[in-house]
Amino acid sequence: MSRRAPLGALVLTVLTLLAAPFAQAIAPTRLPTPALEARYERLIHNFRCMQCQDESLANSPVSLAADMRRQIRQMLLAGDTDQQIRHFFVARYGYFILFKPPFVLKTAWLWLAPFALLAIGAVSALWFIRGRAAAVTGDDEDEILDDGLSGPRKHT
Repeated sequence: MSRRAPLGALVLTVLTLLAAPFAQAIAPTRLPTPALEARYERLIHNFRCMQCQDESLANSPVSLAADMRRQIRQMLLAGDTDQQIRHFFVARYGYFILFKPPFVLKTAWLWLAPFALLAIGAVSALWFIRGRAAAVTGDDEDEILDDGLSGPRKHT
């Protein structure tokens, strides 16, 4: 056995490892027109992967996302509008599938919850600060001075 065989195997292994990320192409097929391709790209970036949930369909490697991308591609080729495609997926998966859900009654809590939590936090902070201020400036002032750290007090 020559010394070239292990070296060749090492080079082949390194080249295979370097090419591996490109082997997992998400959308290897192209749509017939650049306009359709642009719509397809925009749509797959606006839908959430239902399995990964924090990734768009464009970035998700799971088979469910691949099926959803294939469905979008077929609907675009069939002539469906972006709105029809959105309605199809929202009807099937709910508003959660959209990264930017519309402001409707079902999603109002998504839009209003941050403001409600901010208001609750502000009211709680004010309540806490006022309580502390009242404790320091009220009848407790004598107790604070009597803690022994401020020196002896004369009682009259």
